[in-house]
Amino acid sequence: MEPGDIRGMTLAIDIGGTFTDAVLEMGGQRHAAKVLTTSPDPDRGFLESALQVLKRASLAASDVGLIIHGTTLATNAIIERKGARLALICTEGMRDSLEMAYEHRFEQSDLFMERPPPLVPRHLRLPVRERLAADGSVLIPLDEASVQRLVPVLEDAGVESVAIGLIHSYANPAHERRVAQILGRHLPDVPISLSSDVSPEIREYDRLSTTTANAYVQPLMAGFLSRLEVSLTQQGFRCPVLLMMSSGGMTTLEVARRFPVRLVESGPAGGAILAKTIAAECGLRQVVSFDMGGTTAKICFLDDYQPQMSRAFEVARHYRFLKGSGLPLRIPVIDMVEIGAGGGSIAAVDQLRRLTVGPESAGSNPGPACYDRGGRRPTVTDADVVMGRIDPDRFAGGHVALAPSAAAAALVEHVGRPLGFLADVPSSAAASRADARAELPASPAAVTSASGVAEIVDENMANAARVHGIESGKELASRTLIAFGGAAPLHACRVAEKLGIGRIVIPAGAGVGSAIGFLRAEIAYEVVRTRYVDLRHFDPEAVNDLFAGMRAETEAVVRLGAGDSALTETRTVSMRYRGQGHEVTVALPIRAFAPADAQLFLESFERAYRLLYGRTIPRLSLEAMSWSLSLAKSRALPERATDVAPSKRPAASRTRAIFDSDLGAFADVPVYARSELSPGAFLPGPVLIVEDETSSLVNKNHDVLVNALGYLVLTRKELP
Repeated sequence: MEPGDIRGMTLAIDIGGTFTDAVLEMGGQRHAAKVLTTSPDPDRGFLESALQVLKRASLAASDVGLIIHGTTLATNAIIERKGARLALICTEGMRDSLEMAYEHRFEQSDLFMERPPPLVPRHLRLPVRERLAADGSVLIPLDEASVQRLVPVLEDAGVESVAIGLIHSYANPAHERRVAQILGRHLPDVPISLSSDVSPEIREYDRLSTTTANAYVQPLMAGFLSRLEVSLTQQGFRCPVLLMMSSGGMTTLEVARRFPVRLVESGPAGGAILAKTIAAECGLRQVVSFDMGGTTAKICFLDDYQPQMSRAFEVARHYRFLKGSGLPLRIPVIDMVEIGAGGGSIAAVDQLRRLTVGPESAGSNPGPACYDRGGRRPTVTDADVVMGRIDPDRFAGGHVALAPSAAAAALVEHVGRPLGFLADVPSSAAASRADARAELPASPAAVTSASGVAEIVDENMANAARVHGIESGKELASRTLIAFGGAAPLHACRVAEKLGIGRIVIPAGAGVGSAIGFLRAEIAYEVVRTRYVDLRHFDPEAVNDLFAGMRAETEAVVRLGAGDSALTETRTVSMRYRGQGHEVTVALPIRAFAPADAQLFLESFERAYRLLYGRTIPRLSLEAMSWSLSLAKSRALPERATDVAPSKRPAASRTRAIFDSDLGAFADVPVYARSELSPGAFLPGPVLIVEDETSSLVNKNHDVLVNALGYLVLTRKELP
């Protein structure tokens, strides 16, 4: 059941913090719609966007063959601490493991550094008497009476979800399953998450953090998905629904209900899949994707048409985005950095009179000041409007009318006045609603404030890319920047200049890029198991049995979406020298293993270790810790598009005054409708290219060529 196979029509819906995007693809045609996210009932925005795009295509709900959905709802619930009232059942003596974390400081120089509080308060971290050894053997049998005593405690606390995380349960889940059986009899309506199901791996804190995060968002996500399923049926949709996962694969509604933590980065994952496709189409082996939407900006490195993958990441970093200041999750994920820098990011002046932008966002309600929906604080979108970069009449396809004067007033009040700029426009509170929608020349104070906001947010995004590059061992200057999302095409040139990148690609449909990426994703699933194996005593039959069980579990999930299609299997093992604390991941062949394969494990590990550290360590034995198996109904990468020669510059239908920060003044810039540009069109910057879901600003330092696929390829001019 590959997207496009069922009756040829696939609908992708991406719910973000500010906008909900819909893309309908049938054959070679594509229709898109962008609406404001309807918090706190996101299913309404889902249906609104779906019905709007169907109307544009003159189709009925029953015509759709497949729906693919991704969302940031789980991420936002964790970041905003709006999940379920949660209890954690843990092993006696391990009550504070979740709060002790790694027992280290992520910021050594700050005496007032605070760790993120656990999702479960201490009085709801409840111990039971039991103990397993690291090999899964029972040291202390489960005291079922200690479990029974917790039932009234959970009932009195009004607990909405339960996480069970017993020590060493990855090696033997029997005690966790028995605890769940006992609690389930008394609390049948309370969802229960077992760490041996959610994250059956070593490292107690990571496993508990992942399991509590799953339980924290499970009632929210299960309720949302159930309501959505009912609403789709009522509207006449009769097709399957698949959910994007953080790994870039797709899974079923049932799996998503059980393991919603795997959806935490599902929206951004779609963007990385889009970048992978574009890189292949353009023959770009080294790229960096830049996805800037209404709430966040996401940056990901791709090499040889593949995004970086990881087995763990942090969500909700709250201390200057420093590693260690968030909640660790052990799930398969596309490795990227995500920061609070989007069109809705709020600008402010702090106590030291420094201009800051984000991470707080105005979201969709009330939204930026220019939305004229009650927002009074200035955002990046307000700055772009005041600088003339956004045409108020075409924003979001004309479905969101903007109020430029309200944007200018908010910038003066919250940025210009605190910084001592000339306040020559009324405050946002006094701005006339009747005048707010008039696109009048902005005051110098408003324009200067807007320019500062744009520069700060561009530097924040560029700095995040630099730090991510350093952490990943990747250089930036030789890469191509692939920009998409509602705000990225407006900021791509300046971000690329800051990073020393000389080429930018803005794909067709950039404003709804993540949703388009959903259409290119694979139906896939991955499982991981921790099983300790000392390579000196390699038991190939035990390893073969382990992989056979993992294959059966994974295939049961993938077949629900892939049917009888051929599947691609991938195996890895995480290994280390005996005595080390962390592992190196090694790829394994897909076959049964024999005793002689101990040498294969050794040679594969040493190659990977030498690549990372430049050497191996002699006379140390190896141990394998965690094993993973993934199955996917793979999609072939597209062929590279043919090159086109630049043709004569087409005539612009109009011009628009856009503020040039380098000149400190407005300048008339040619404006083109993207739909009217044919392959080969060559436009020297500066130029503004507009479309329904976004606008692309090509500054004076860049030229743009429309390639054979209709993508905008920006190249840096040779500077004198």
